[in-house]
Amino acid sequence: MPSLMVPMIFNLGPMELVIILVIVLLLFGGSRLAGLGKSTGRALKEFKEETKGLKGDNAEHDQVTGTTQPPASAPAPQPPVQGPAPNDGRKDG
Repeated sequence: MPSLMVPMIFNLGPMELVIILVIVLLLFGGSRLAGLGKSTGRALKEFKEETKGLKGDNAEHDQVTGTTQPPASAPAPQPPVQGPAPNDGRKDG
């Protein structure tokens, strides 16, 4: 009979995760964790809105100028830098 497979994070099993969650709940309390979750949700929402705004700004700029940005290409290869001439075995001085 196959057992239920639970993904293991950092090699922690489900029992260890439950123990860690209980300890965190005891340390910070329910209301503080709820506030932390709420502020994290707000931050993610603002981040998504800003990234959508940036994408929209690029589209508006392209419509106004009538251009699009070309795809980024690899830089042209540079000629090799020639080092100093090899020493022919003579000592300087």
